[in-house]
Amino acid sequence: MVSQQLHLFDSLSEGRDIEFKSARGGLPRSLWETYSAFANTAGGVIYLGIKETDEGAVVQGVDDPDGLLRDFWAAINNRQKVNENLLKADDVEVLELDNRYVLEIHVPRASREQRPVYVGLDPYEGSYRRDHEGDFKCRRSEVQGMFADQSDAVAADSRILEHFGLEDFDEASLRQYRNRMASRQPSHPWLSLEDTEFLAKLGGWRRDRATGLEGPTVAGLLMFGRTQAITDNEAVPAFQVDYRERLAADENVRWSDRLTVDGTWEANLFQFYMRVVQKIHNDDALKIPFARNAQGYREGQTVVHEALQEALVNALIHADHAGQGGIIVERFAEHFEFSNPGTLLLSVEQLIRGGVSECRNKSLQTMFQMLGAGDRAGSGLDKIRSSWHAQHWQSPSLHERFRPDRVKLILPMVSLLPDGFLQAIRHRFGETSVRGLDEDEVQTLVTAAFEGQVTNQRLQSMLTAHRVDITQILRGLVDKGFLEAHGQRRGAYYTLVGGKIPDNQDAAILGSRRIGSADVPLNEPGSPHNAPDSAHSESFPPHNEPFSPHNAGRESHSEHATSGRATGPASREDVQTLLERIAEPVSRRARVRPELLRQTILALCNHGYLSLRDIAGLLRRDARNLRDRHISVLVERGALRLEYPEVPNHRKQRYVTAVGENK
Repeated sequence: MVSQQLHLFDSLSEGRDIEFKSARGGLPRSLWETYSAFANTAGGVIYLGIKETDEGAVVQGVDDPDGLLRDFWAAINNRQKVNENLLKADDVEVLELDNRYVLEIHVPRASREQRPVYVGLDPYEGSYRRDHEGDFKCRRSEVQGMFADQSDAVAADSRILEHFGLEDFDEASLRQYRNRMASRQPSHPWLSLEDTEFLAKLGGWRRDRATGLEGPTVAGLLMFGRTQAITDNEAVPAFQVDYRERLAADENVRWSDRLTVDGTWEANLFQFYMRVVQKIHNDDALKIPFARNAQGYREGQTVVHEALQEALVNALIHADHAGQGGIIVERFAEHFEFSNPGTLLLSVEQLIRGGVSECRNKSLQTMFQMLGAGDRAGSGLDKIRSSWHAQHWQSPSLHERFRPDRVKLILPMVSLLPDGFLQAIRHRFGETSVRGLDEDEVQTLVTAAFEGQVTNQRLQSMLTAHRVDITQILRGLVDKGFLEAHGQRRGAYYTLVGGKIPDNQDAAILGSRRIGSADVPLNEPGSPHNAPDSAHSESFPPHNEPFSPHNAGRESHSEHATSGRATGPASREDVQTLLERIAEPVSRRARVRPELLRQTILALCNHGYLSLRDIAGLLRRDARNLRDRHISVLVERGALRLEYPEVPNHRKQRYVTAVGENK
């Protein structure tokens, strides 16, 4: 099949989910490394017949597309080459560009049963993953983790802990759990059982019929155990739970409230859950009123509180508790973050669609279900998104990082419909025309205005509507004269009629948000929480996290903060949030115009010195490509300044926007 799609390459560049490869000599050997990396990460698109140069993507073409297709299908079905063929016939297309032929290969994310996808016969030598800097070979422990996640029959938390017994459980936790369960289901037959039988029903105690080994399971100890027993070297030594409130007006106050493993309470999952839920329910800053009865007492809980509770349980039951960093819940002024060690067992797209339940810790899931928390129907994330949508807040976002493996759910409490953009849209199309649109249509226009374009996939992550309904929304807005359609099929995207809202409108919107100053050091020297092996560290290393806190905002080694640099507020977290928002028009899209990408780099570096890794992480782009095609150009123009101008290749080189370049 040949399709005309030249327009797709006007602004296409390599990144985390796009790879160009010259194929003049046939199938390149590195093709299979990228195939493995995309399959083991989040999927992506490989283009054969395109070469990335300093000037952009150059279409070289392939001489014999039919022959190359035959070779490709023969190779991918050869177990000596790769262990899994994930592709269907329509995942591979031949494109005609400038009278040349290019192969477009869509690689999906592999399922948990299919991972690891590897090159050759040895998974420990041929497994790859993908980050902003390209493909990298997996460590042995990472491959072992993928193998461990493969089996749905044996859950991670079902392992029997030899040499542990009932004395390692916290009696108060078991008693409180029984009381909570009884208040919900007073006549449940399990409530009359002795502790070991009760735990066995929940999956917290098990007997192996083959070996006769009997005792607590990992799930039982995690949920009800004494802290000392949980963190024993033979149990879960990496166990860590941490709740942090960052609401203090004083920027020197690191946390306004904190709950962590400090010896003052039995830090098991049940106690952590109960304490965090109580803090969420008592959080007056949420400003979400509870329903009240005639006597003025609270009745039930709001959809927001239910969503936050669901997010907490998701982190607890889906975590790889043997992984690094532990469970971290953070409450900021304008958002919540829930992060846990491990990788996603389903793709983000599958999680958004719902209907499929995959859980790493099935016994923990059962334990929380008996309290009315957690979901087996695969609709947990959908419930959270629906609750946020009902508040007209920006949609939750789910992020997966590697080295260490972590998943983070961000729940922003910021309006979906900024007044500035709504006013600009009303001014452009007329008050009467806009008033006739429904909420999803207005949100689609605001997204197109703010991000420059919108796609069906982008809206699926924001709206609760089905993909087919979103297609109808987009077509309707085109028919009504609000949007222009570009591209076809997977490459289709939509822009506002009349073009993007001017950049000064973007600045006005950003300026209207409560955001902190970037010109403050983000890590205090000597802080124990900054050490790489700290139990309370942020867990995201600089080269994987979209923003590296210890780099941004710090003054140059040779000068004070530049006069005219963006200033304002100044919490570390607000700086990170600001930079991530500035990066969104690029980071959320696979294809952007080069001028937009460079403008975004200048906007980011206007808030303090950033390294190449920081910029690449924020924009979700390949670092080498950014340096060679964009940052070097901006430096040459004088728009970006070097922190070490006398040593351009300095290993600690960082960049800052020259005064007056981003106004």
